[in-house]
Amino acid sequence: MLEDYRITGRRAAEISASIEGAVGEGALRPGQLLPPIRELAERLGVNPNTVASAYRTLRERGVIETAGRRGSRVRPKPATTARDAVRVEVPQGVRDLSDGNPDPALLPPLAEAFAAAAEEGDREPVLYGHAPVEPGLAGFARAGLDADGVPAGPVAVTSGALDAMERVLAAHLRPGDAVAVEDPGWGSALDLVPALGLRTVPVGVDDEGPLPDDVRRALAGGARALVVTDRAQNPTGAALSAARARALRAVLADHPETLLIEDDHGHHIVDLPLHPLAGPTRNWAFVRSSAKAYGPDLRLAVLTGDAVTLDRVRGRQRLGPGWVSRTVQRAVLRLWTDRAVDPAAVAAQYGRRRNALIGALARQGITAHGRSGMNVWVPVPDETGAVARLLHAGWAVAPGARFRMDAPPGIRVTVSTLTADDIGTLSAAIGAAIGPRSGESRTYA
Repeated sequence: MLEDYRITGRRAAEISASIEGAVGEGALRPGQLLPPIRELAERLGVNPNTVASAYRTLRERGVIETAGRRGSRVRPKPATTARDAVRVEVPQGVRDLSDGNPDPALLPPLAEAFAAAAEEGDREPVLYGHAPVEPGLAGFARAGLDADGVPAGPVAVTSGALDAMERVLAAHLRPGDAVAVEDPGWGSALDLVPALGLRTVPVGVDDEGPLPDDVRRALAGGARALVVTDRAQNPTGAALSAARARALRAVLADHPETLLIEDDHGHHIVDLPLHPLAGPTRNWAFVRSSAKAYGPDLRLAVLTGDAVTLDRVRGRQRLGPGWVSRTVQRAVLRLWTDRAVDPAAVAAQYGRRRNALIGALARQGITAHGRSGMNVWVPVPDETGAVARLLHAGWAVAPGARFRMDAPPGIRVTVSTLTADDIGTLSAAIGAAIGPRSGESRTYA
């Protein structure tokens, strides 16, 4: 109850810190209404502008949301309670299938590529004022994007996919703007949006990607941006089909002012063709990261998009980190050109593991999803109970709460390191943990 917590402070920073601390501690609950600005100002003996400034700071940090005359309230899922905190503590001896990591055995060795990159750097050191993007990497990446049907556009390099998304959103949107996001979807992206002071609008997903009717409603309702995972969607494994991509492009054509962000982190770990959406909107961005196929620690993603978006991103990047290490860029380029990863072989490995688990569950009457990538999504009636029972049986899986807003409960199983011998034992444990589920629904919302 708000009556049980006394907001304190004389300056805007003190007032916002008092409220943010209460939210983090649970003294102010998600959805709880805050006092009107003038009422709180009178209570604290300060100018209303001071309280307004505090509320504005909290809104920009994703702690509260403001709905005009309906007042300000704690966000239903405030950014101070990040989804990454919804993790399973994995005891010793328990198999960890909750982390979403690629199979280390399928990642390429890095020593030779970095040695070659370092040698090149010794010959031609990168200094202040030099180009931020390795020319060879930009050309190689752009050729791959062209081959996949991604519209022409300049190329930038960011520190991973999330870094690219943050920069693109910040380049176009203002605090309070709404962003349509997949539900269930990538937990880090669902945290990022409110952390930027933006509002999330959930869009349902099935095996072929976001549902066109949900996207249409979100954009008609005022969402200014749409974030879509093209392949290997996390956590469901969804991948855009050609038909779904056509339907979504038709929706976007009716809303050309929408900022479209596409995430293709599944590049080189999936064997399904890319069906990009870019084209119908004025502003768009397409990001392709190296993490899943080449190693998360490389922290490198290639970003393309319309000229205005890329100009804004690169301009802001210059005022922050400046550039992503050209040594890393050269090493990644070497990995690409040397074909250090066989995409078809990697996709086949993950595909066999996904399909084996999905098939074993289906034989028990349990519907699971995983069209691409390294994860399987299993709808469950009781998320907490299923996770706890599986942990007791020796398997750690990720609770669906990390990935969903309005979508029904589920668990995410990362199949990266599963062997053929694991499938029977794991599927039996999942069956015992959740019981059989009937029906063939392909929609997770």
